[in-house]
Order: sequence, then structure tokens, then C-alpha cells
Amino acid sequence: MKLAVSSEKIKMTYSSIFARSFSRSEKKLGYGATGSLLMAFSIWIVFKHYLCQVSVLNLQKISVDASLEMPVVSDTKISGYLEGEAEEVKATCNFLETRSDYCEITGNVRVHGKSSSVSIASLQSGFQAGNYSRKIRPYSRKENSAAMELVKNWSVSFLTGYNKTHYCDLNHSVPAILFSLGGFSGNHFHDFSDLVVPLYFTTQQFNGEVQFLVTDYKPWWVSKFRKILEKLSRYEIIDIDKQENVHCFSSMIIGLKSHKELSIDPSKSPTGVSMKDFRNFLRSTYSLNRKTANKVQDRDQDRRPRLLIISRRKSRAFVNLGRISKSARILGYEVAVAEAKLSTDLSKFAALVNSCDVLMGVHGAGLTNMVFLPDNAVLIQIVPLGKIERLARDDFAEPSKEMNIRYLEYNIGVKESSLIEEYPIDHVIFRDPMMVHKQGWDAVKSIYLERQNVKLDMHRFKPTLSKALELLHH
Repeated sequence: MKLAVSSEKIKMTYSSIFARSFSRSEKKLGYGATGSLLMAFSIWIVFKHYLCQVSVLNLQKISVDASLEMPVVSDTKISGYLEGEAEEVKATCNFLETRSDYCEITGNVRVHGKSSSVSIASLQSGFQAGNYSRKIRPYSRKENSAAMELVKNWSVSFLTGYNKTHYCDLNHSVPAILFSLGGFSGNHFHDFSDLVVPLYFTTQQFNGEVQFLVTDYKPWWVSKFRKILEKLSRYEIIDIDKQENVHCFSSMIIGLKSHKELSIDPSKSPTGVSMKDFRNFLRSTYSLNRKTANKVQDRDQDRRPRLLIISRRKSRAFVNLGRISKSARILGYEVAVAEAKLSTDLSKFAALVNSCDVLMGVHGAGLTNMVFLPDNAVLIQIVPLGKIERLARDDFAEPSKEMNIRYLEYNIGVKESSLIEEYPIDHVIFRDPMMVHKQGWDAVKSIYLERQNVKLDMHRFKPTLSKALELLHH
């Protein structure tokens, strides 16, 4: 018998046994009661060990994947003993979320970086949970196989029959969070959507009293986001993959909680945090002075609204950037142009974005910097050809609502795309982009995202810039 036996199955087993006992007692009433008592006592002796274990499980919340022999979603309390004292172990693993898997563990937790393993130790040698183990990749984009292939696979298991040979090299007094810097880290959008926002959400309950264990460690990433990391944890980050020692904790979280793209679901937060709180956190971290965009007043030349144009070099670049800037100035904007690169100083770029009232750019990672905009600012997303409107909405339109940022979208025409210089106008990439989509994401990315630049038709685009000014008036 395994721990995974359901309550219904247990009830059925005992019901059938007692039913047979009672049928026999009908024939011999004189000693039937005694026989039933003996049978019940025998059953208790045989099943005592398992009944005691099952009684401490919340069976209504446990769901078992039999092929993997690990609770898929569990709220399991296990009574074990450590050095003569009773210890409660609680392991809750959620593998049903669409964006990330994570486990929350309380008890005698041991982390061995070299073997990429996390064990929950117990002295109770007969305890059947030792049969359970599960693999987890602690990164928040589990629906994308390409990203997850770049994330180290960790094992989570129960270590039963614990003895003094299973020692701790380093005991920690604070909880731990284990997460990966693999996946798509290095892309500014994924840095925030897959890592920074989920990390903020996951750590709020600890108030800085938490130890970060980082797998797939990237020193340049840690350096770039050091201010954020130091705000979330008061302890030096541990590159856990290099650790030969066994690190021990009384509780830890494996993986980061993530529910939506570049967003937070307050209903799933134990502390009720939202994207409003996250943006306040960024303002505090980077000492950003402006909380609200300037309200534009008619004929106020001293307070012209500031427009930041995100430029790009390799793809989706503005071919006529000079003309765009000139037209914006004529409309009444003060214009700044900047490119968000991997090597960009995040503190300086955050300050630049925060000084602006309108941010515009072609769909891409650079628009992620809207997180630094003041409230009531305006985001203008230029959507290139390729039927990627849904992607554009999911990545930036929807998140902007939770950030209190007004959103405008401009979809370019065929003549505004550089692809018109490579293909005839009746080509399938113009006529039916969904045919390209059927070839897979790599085809879409190659044609519409990596080989396309934009030449805005200012006569057609000018109303969008005017609309942004109108929004700033109100």
C-alpha cells in the first residue's frame, strides 16, 4: 500500500471486510460479536501504520499522478521526528498552473546544488512518502519548451529513514527561494515577465528575510538587477549549482509564482499585492521622482509633454526616425530617442523613462520599460505586419491596464513595411499571414520580427500622436 491510496478506496476496502464479517455473524450469533471484535483488532494491527499516516493527510486536496508517484497538487502534513523531537512537514506542490510550477515546503529541507536535488528529511523510516519524487524546472514559462530546455531540472523528494549520515553542512535561519536565471533571461521583456515580477510577487511575504538560491546563475544578470534583488532579500545570493555542501532550511519555495504576462493577480497573493504596488516598489528602488504624468495645459510652452521613442537597430527599426521626431515636435512634444540594450544601465534608463509622458516603439522588448512610466502616461505600440495583434495585446496592451497607463495601438500598412521591398504585394506574407503562422513560430519570427523594419506614414500616424496629447489633457 502506498500513501497515495484515496479515502474512498480505504472506505471500500474496510466496508467489504466488515460486510463479510457481519454475514458470518448472522449464522452464529452466539460468538459473532466476539469474532467481529477479533477481526476488527486484526485489521487494526495490519493497517495501523497506514491508517495513522492517512489520518494526517488532507485527502480532499491531494491529487496524485500515478505514473510520476508524486502529489501533483497537495496540502500534505506528515508527522516525522528529528533528533527525538516531533516535527511537522508540509509540502505543497502545484503543477497545474499554466505559467509555472512551484513547491512550498516546511520542515527539514536539504538542498544539494551539485546534484540539483531538494530533499525533505524524516526519521520515520517506515514512512511511505519516500516513494515520491518529482522533477521541477524553477522558471516561469513552462508552456514554452524552448525556454525550459535552458533551465536546469531539479528533483524534489522525501528522504526517509533519515539518520545522522544525512547531515547538514550549512544551516540557515531564514527561508529560501530557489529559481533559475536560464530560459529567456537576457531579453528585457522576459527578464521582467518571467523573473522580476514573479520574484517580487513570491517574496512579499518575507519582508527581505529570505535567501535566494539561484540555479543557471548569470553574473551579468545579477549585476544588472542588483538593486531590485537587494531590495527583495537582505542576504547575498547563492550560486547553488556550484555548492558541494548541503544547505539546510526550515522552509523554502522552489520556483516562482506567475499567473499572467507582465502582471500580478492580486487575488492569488497572500498579501494582496498588485502591479500598482510593484510600480511603487520600482520607484522606490530606483529613486524615480515622478508618480504621475504631467497634465497638458493649452498654450503652456514651459511644460511640453515629453515623448520617448524607443529605437532599434537590428530589426523592427524606424527607417524614418528623423521625420517622426520632427513631426512630433511640431505637434508640441519634447522628443527623446533611446535604445534599450542588454548593456544599458537600468538605473539611468529607468530615470529617463520616468521623465517622459509618452512612450512609443515597435512591438518588442523595449516597450517593457513602460513599467517605469508615471501613472496616466501613454504607451503607443506600433504593431508590424504579420497578424501578431494578439501577441501585442497580451504582452503590452493588457498589462498596461493594471499599471494605470493609457494605451494606443497603431497597426502599420503594407507600404509602411520594409518587406514590400523584398516581396511582391500579392505574396502570401501580405495576402495571408496565417499561412506563415501554420509553418510555426520560427517562420513567423524570422519573417515578421527579424526581417521587418518600419517606415511610418506620418500623414496616417499623426492622429495617433494627437490622440496621445488629448489623453494627457484629461
